[in-house]
Amino acid sequence: MTFRALPRRQHDKAERAPKATAAPSLRRRLTLLLLLAVLLTALIQGVVTWRAAHVETEALFDAQMERTALSLTGGVAASVLGSESAAPVPGEPDQIIQIWRADGTMLYRSPSRRLLPPQAMIGFSNVRAGGDPYRVYTLETPIQVVQVAQSEAARDRAVGRLAVRAVLPIALLAPVLMLIVWWVVGYTLAPVDRLRRVLAARAAGDLAPLPTAGLPAELRPLVLEMNGLLQRLESAWRALTDFTGDAAHELRSPLAALRLQVQSLQRAGDAEARQVATERLLTGVDRATRLIEQLLTLARQEGAPETSSEAPVDLAPLASSAVAALQAEADRRAVAVALAGDATVPVRGSADALAVLLRNLLENALRYAPEHGQVRVTLRAAAAEAGAWLRVEDSGPGVAPEDRLRVLDRFYRAPGSRGHGSGLGLAIVQTVAARGGAAVEVGASADLAGASFTVRWPARAAIKG
Repeated sequence: MTFRALPRRQHDKAERAPKATAAPSLRRRLTLLLLLAVLLTALIQGVVTWRAAHVETEALFDAQMERTALSLTGGVAASVLGSESAAPVPGEPDQIIQIWRADGTMLYRSPSRRLLPPQAMIGFSNVRAGGDPYRVYTLETPIQVVQVAQSEAARDRAVGRLAVRAVLPIALLAPVLMLIVWWVVGYTLAPVDRLRRVLAARAAGDLAPLPTAGLPAELRPLVLEMNGLLQRLESAWRALTDFTGDAAHELRSPLAALRLQVQSLQRAGDAEARQVATERLLTGVDRATRLIEQLLTLARQEGAPETSSEAPVDLAPLASSAVAALQAEADRRAVAVALAGDATVPVRGSADALAVLLRNLLENALRYAPEHGQVRVTLRAAAAEAGAWLRVEDSGPGVAPEDRLRVLDRFYRAPGSRGHGSGLGLAIVQTVAARGGAAVEVGASADLAGASFTVRWPARAAIKG
């Protein structure tokens, strides 16, 4: 019996999957902007060139008309004017030439069906002859009036041809500029493409810094920030790997002990032996549960963000609550727990994380304080330039100077340590303090003769009372 519904559902699900939105391309955007700038510049230059060519050509034609009129004054014979030499010059706009005597009779008129009005304005003017517009230059002398006219349509055609010749190089240059822009953009963004290829070729676990040689100044800060991120990721990955290995190692012993205790319970022959085996098994279960809880707490605190910028938290009520929660254990072992210091000690941080810090410090002190011993918690608020601090002291054996740098490490227990601790409590304290911008100092109690653990907040993370 064959089922084909699952592949079909997977196919339908794939069809219903939303399509990824195309990311904006920096290369495309930069190229389009530069091309638009080139086209706009070419258009403006073409319009300016066209207008300048039009104005200059019109002025050139006007000057030509003026020179022609001047050349026809000064006693030029009508027979000469009537010759073929008076015909328009090839390639120039069609011209009409008329010469009038002072009494108003026509002396000469070039071959044309158009007749200019005899009373035209002296100098340049625009008239209509035969229904067509003409540009006319009229020159008056004591004996005659000379009129030279050019067809506006012919002038416009000539101006258009000259303007096209002036604009044509710009129009031909624009595509060349576009190709240059395309190449320049690709060449400029080549380092980005090389960086992309370097990242694409990397293995998933390769967190080595990216090369910075040959990078432009604009990309170097970005790559340096990426290298910083890679370094932090490598540190976090190494810490996670170490944590996993240490946790597996530390869990192996409690689990093996639980297995032995279960086997002892199975082999117990009488009720008294079973009772003893059961109590040992429960103790082992409690120890394993405590270890797992501490592992989870440490993992949560290491993954939490830094809290030095959060709202103020008062350490005094947190310390009172921690002492009250462990008072029963202290009474059972006849350990005197004292809470001293300022009534209000505000610091910046997470209330839950600080409660974890206080509980682990107190549990550590109670674990190593002897029966009928002492534990003291002291709180001081920030004053002047000094930050707030918290100190937990006990009357136990203390921490040897050579172990004070390592006692805050995960799973580390000093040689000769008593009790059944896992070596995680002080590591949790160190993690919470670091996340809140504080530092942990390990020393010796001045009057209780045992260990002293001081957590100091800098002035920027503490709030003056």
